[in-house]
Amino acid sequence: MTALEARAAARITPPRRAVLLGLGSLLAAPAVRAQGTRFPDRPIRLLVPWAAGGTTDIQLRALGEQASRRLGQPVIIENRPGAGGVLAAQQLLQERPDGHVLAQMPISVFRHPQMAQRALFNPLEDFTWVIHVTGYLFGTVVRADAPWRTLAEFLDYAKANPGRVNYGTPGVGTSLHITMEQIAGARGIDWTHVPFRGWAENAQSLLGGQIQASADSSGWADLVQDGRLRLLAVWTAERAKRFPNVPTLRESGLDIVSASPYGLAGPKGMNPEHVRVLHDAFREALFDPAHIAILDRFDMAPWHLGPEEYATFARRQYAEEGAMIRRLGLRL
Repeated sequence: MTALEARAAARITPPRRAVLLGLGSLLAAPAVRAQGTRFPDRPIRLLVPWAAGGTTDIQLRALGEQASRRLGQPVIIENRPGAGGVLAAQQLLQERPDGHVLAQMPISVFRHPQMAQRALFNPLEDFTWVIHVTGYLFGTVVRADAPWRTLAEFLDYAKANPGRVNYGTPGVGTSLHITMEQIAGARGIDWTHVPFRGWAENAQSLLGGQIQASADSSGWADLVQDGRLRLLAVWTAERAKRFPNVPTLRESGLDIVSASPYGLAGPKGMNPEHVRVLHDAFREALFDPAHIAILDRFDMAPWHLGPEEYATFARRQYAEEGAMIRRLGLRL
């Protein structure tokens, strides 16, 4: 265990949420220097391709606040929801590679270019990979008053009633969408996918009865604990710490594990020294106790990869996602 990881195990207090993160610590932060010049010399924009208030938004605000304390500049969150989580990556193509703009890179970044008839970017050529940070806890939820007590009961109903079940996800091509279609294929189910821009819209539609189920990251946790939603299954290899009585997909008879790892990248051609400065600051932030508290809140775990490791991971992920898309016939 490193010193940073050891500190992460200490008593933790949750960070404040703000659009301009870490402003209270900036005057005390030391200057960071790269190749003899101060870097960063202005705020860092962190593009988040999901709506405000969801799991990713909350987690990255906490990470950004802690990173700002190390960088001496605020980290400003810009939400770019829609299009299955690829709008932030697309925006990087319009940005200068000066190290002052980063984006969260969900797994859909590796899928969309291989699904679309006209790819808008190439993930292997158009980005600079900075740091991999974590992965989601996914799950399938229904309303608490729904008749299905288990995932098996829900799937049996969906199979017996083709076209009558609507389910929501954060968008086309996301891990949630892909996995739900894998489940449908395995069980011979005909249901309808309804894409949303984030968990808030997904939850509203589920609670309002417009859809019968939601597949999303653990933004549903509070509603499950409050008794408004029922969690039928989690998609991790092991049961979630906060929901020990809820089975995994494997325990429910489906040999599927889905965690959808993600990290941060910048535009193509970034200065390697700037990449190092950003990586080091965000790595310390990743293991800061205040950020670990947010990960624990959503049953997520730190998953650190440095720039070279992350670039290797990206190449492997792109190949694996392409093989899956061809196997499932998901080209648009």
